[in-house]
Amino acid sequence: MANVVVVGSQWGDEGKGKVVDWLSERADVVVRFQGGHNAGHTLVINDKTYKLSLLPSGIVRKKKLSIIGNGVVVDPWALKSEIEILKNNGVDISTKNLMIAENVSLILPLHQNLDKYREEALGSAKIGTTGRGIGPAYEDKVGRRSIRLGDLSDKTLLEERVERLLMHHNTLLKGFGFPKLEKKKILHQLIEIAPSILPFKQTVWKVLDDQREKGSRILFEGAQGILLDNDHGTYPFVTSSNTVAGQATTGSGQGPKVVDYVLGITKAYTTRVGSGPFPTEQDNKIGQTLGERGKEFGTVTGRKRRCGWFDSVLVRQAIKVSGINGIALTKLDVLDGFDEILVCTSYTIDGEKFDYLPASQDLQAKAIPIYETLSGWETKTVGARTWGELPAQAIKYVRRIEELIEAPVALLSTSPERQDTILVHDPFSD
Repeated sequence: MANVVVVGSQWGDEGKGKVVDWLSERADVVVRFQGGHNAGHTLVINDKTYKLSLLPSGIVRKKKLSIIGNGVVVDPWALKSEIEILKNNGVDISTKNLMIAENVSLILPLHQNLDKYREEALGSAKIGTTGRGIGPAYEDKVGRRSIRLGDLSDKTLLEERVERLLMHHNTLLKGFGFPKLEKKKILHQLIEIAPSILPFKQTVWKVLDDQREKGSRILFEGAQGILLDNDHGTYPFVTSSNTVAGQATTGSGQGPKVVDYVLGITKAYTTRVGSGPFPTEQDNKIGQTLGERGKEFGTVTGRKRRCGWFDSVLVRQAIKVSGINGIALTKLDVLDGFDEILVCTSYTIDGEKFDYLPASQDLQAKAIPIYETLSGWETKTVGARTWGELPAQAIKYVRRIEELIEAPVALLSTSPERQDTILVHDPFSD
């Protein structure tokens, strides 16, 4: 049985929720392997909308095992709230269908506060984080002072961990001019929340190995997008984790051999939230139209997304660094009615032509897109479920994108509804 990794090939918000939900019907296990509750997925099933931040998309499907891997950072309070909301909407969640890695790092209120303090201190140079403590939590993980889920089982060990954590954080807070944190208060918060999340604790790497051995299909669900990867994205305007497909194995405790197919979710145009370079951004009527038609507001934050034309340079680069086999092209219907559609094929930077985006922040800011103009289409694509229902110019647009990004379209999405999907190649068939 094939195992599939789903990642975003742009700056996130590509429509991974719908595609993962569509694929989860074919999977037995769905795994989140990085990020935190800064990333959101919106699922529309039978006219009912579910908004997820931490829980894998498979949680809304019966008889599917959902797993939060060790590569995720978990806010216990946010997780508890999300579980309660879904339960109130009729979703069954128990220790039988949800498991969390015992070695997952936790996000505490002190991480959120530090996140906000630092963004305020940066002023106009701010990164554009969601302020949910993701970055500081990952820093503590790398700094070997993180509180992990398994620590909540041992009060003595937990107290030692908190003391070590506060040695670092109180020093930082002093530098910002804020009062120090009290160990007693933090311990109380953790001991109080522990019963709500400890029952889901599992040795996830072993669970997944057992599932693989018995032939289960595993779907690895990424958050955000490759262009936000801490190493390969538009640094420093990136997230705090690795978002490339390789993280699926590290963030779940599995080896590279477990991955059979990598699917890159790709929007038919480009969007970005927060600060950072965006060569094809349209800060004009076109960008406004794309935003209004595509309802481009963040699932988690509600922030308005910046919008622009499709950038084949960046998507091709993402495909190379993440080993993407094929893409799922989403929101094609948003382009309905445009007389002309532009696609970026390369850049000029200081008069030199580039077929990739350099790692230098200075050069990225100077990138000027070189466009190819394609004819638009008047016939609506929304709701199309076969190639025959698409206008000829829309098909030409898709084919040209395939040529430019050097990867085939495996799925084509024409609305938020999961049934409005054209299957070209089933990733699970590999």
